Amino acid sequence: MWPEFYRVGDATEADSEGSRRPAASNDRIAVKSDAHILIVDDDKGIRDLLQEFFQKRGLRTTVAADGVEMEDILRRTQVDLIVLDVMLPGKSGLELCRDLRASYSTPIIMLTAVTETTDRVVGLEMGADDYVPKPFDPRELLARIRAVLRRNGAAEPKRATTKQIYHFAGWTMDCSRRRLMAPGDVRVELTMAEFNLLQTFVKSAQRVLTRDQLIELSGGDSDYSFDRSIDILVSRLRRKMEDDPKTPKLILTVRSGGYQFLPETTSE
Repeated sequence: MWPEFYRVGDATEADSEGSRRPAASNDRIAVKSDAHILIVDDDKGIRDLLQEFFQKRGLRTTVAADGVEMEDILRRTQVDLIVLDVMLPGKSGLELCRDLRASYSTPIIMLTAVTETTDRVVGLEMGADDYVPKPFDPRELLARIRAVLRRNGAAEPKRATTKQIYHFAGWTMDCSRRRLMAPGDVRVELTMAEFNLLQTFVKSAQRVLTRDQLIELSGGDSDYSFDRSIDILVSRLRRKMEDDPKTPKLILTVRSGGYQFLPETTSE
C-alpha cells in the first residue's frame, strides 16, 4: 500500500492487487529535460512513491535516506533541487539545510510536520526556499518544484531577453546570470528566493514597498507562504550584504510601511 500521506481521493489508480498508485498523467513538467531532483527522506515508502511519481512526469529523480547518502550523491552529481525532510536520522533536515547553504545555492524545499510552524521559520532562516507540510498531496509538491525550478532558471529556454546588469553602492547584480558581486569583485551566493527579492528591491530602488507588494512583484506564490517569510528573507539579505545587519544601510525598514531599498541604482 502507498503511504498514508498520499491522501484519499487523490488521482490514483488501482493495480492488479488493489493497491493505490498515482494515476498516469500527461502533465509532464515544463522544465528542462535534464532537471534533476534529489529527495532526502528516511521513509522508503515516501521515497519510492515520489521517485515514481516524478519520473512519470519527466523529472530525473534520485533518492537518499539521510544526510550521509545525500552528501555522497552531491559529491558525485549535480542536482537542480533538493526535497529535504526535517525529521531525519543523524543530522536533521534543518542542520543539513544550514550545511548545504555554506557550499551550495541549490534550491531546497523542506518537508515539515503540518503543526510545526517553528520548523518552517527556522528552515527559511537557514536558507530553504520553500516548505510543504506533511501530510501532502504529491501533486502539490510537484507544483512547488515546478514553480521553484521555473523561477530559478531551470525551465525550458525562452526567447532571449535584454541583458540586465545593475550597479548600486559598489555592488553589481547580473540578473541574466543570477550573480551578485560585492565591492571588490567578490561573489556573494544567494538562494533563489533571496535573489528574486533583491532583484525586486533593485528594480524599485528608493520606493517604499509593502510586504504584499514585495510578494506580488517577486512572483512569490510559494516562496512566501506565511506572514514572516518576507521578513526572514530581508534578514538573510542583510546578513549577507550589510556591514552591520542591525543598522542596515541598504534595505531599510519603514515603520507601518514595509521596506525601502535605499541606494541609487544604474543599469546597463
